[in-house]
Amino acid sequence: MRREEKNGAQEIIIEPPQGLFDFDLREVIRYHELLFFLVWRDIRVRYRQTVLGAIWALLQPLLTMVVFSVIFGRFAKLPSQGVPYPIFTFSGLLPWQLFSTALSRSSGSVVSEGRLISKIYFPRLIIPLSSVGAGLIDFGLSFLIYLGLMAFYSVPLTWKMALLPLFVFIALLTALSVGLWLSALNVQYRDVRYMIPFMATAWMYITPVAYSATIVPERWRVLYGLNPMVGVVEGFRWMLLDTPFPDPRMFAISIAMVVILLAGGLVYFKRMENYFADVI
Repeated sequence: MRREEKNGAQEIIIEPPQGLFDFDLREVIRYHELLFFLVWRDIRVRYRQTVLGAIWALLQPLLTMVVFSVIFGRFAKLPSQGVPYPIFTFSGLLPWQLFSTALSRSSGSVVSEGRLISKIYFPRLIIPLSSVGAGLIDFGLSFLIYLGLMAFYSVPLTWKMALLPLFVFIALLTALSVGLWLSALNVQYRDVRYMIPFMATAWMYITPVAYSATIVPERWRVLYGLNPMVGVVEGFRWMLLDTPFPDPRMFAISIAMVVILLAGGLVYFKRMENYFADVI
């Protein structure tokens, strides 16, 4: 978007991006009020006219923790790095819940905002951004439960918890990187949204949510690190439970995959952005 003077009047000319990496972040910042509005609207829609409301955001990780504790902790007797299994698995569910919520919301976000896209101009990147940001409320509620579990199991607080904003930011970047791909793909292929539930379930079981990445043989850990959520979940456990730092190679590859997916998602999203209004 650029402004030109013509006959004493200022005109705003909207042009598509010219290059693969032609991103105007200042434009997104300029429309920050719209971003906040969309986030607040998604939160209101999520909790309005519901029976359980915000309670469901607390019950979902709690019930999942109980199921994992019984199946993987008691029956399968998987190691939990010297930490009580319920709080061990809950520490993995925290970033996973944030990721999976953003995954389900962002996949159909562009299509659901079709009327808005076809009528007015605004940076389309705001749509998946708002879908990711709305999941922070659920994360905050779940984190309160986690603090209660820490007190119940007498798990001490550590200085590493000061890094919580950094790891939450990494988790959000991971969710955004996948959300950019899925939201743009869903515009072109509407059946993408039907694959999301199966994709999320399969992804959770190949992510160390209910188990520790230490059970993966060392020779496979580099390959295992190609899953970007491995570094996120293991990083959360290291920060919250003071467990040993994950395999550096695995962690580095996992974080690198987040950067690669995010860069690729931005490029693909910007490329498809020119056709959103026509296809929707």
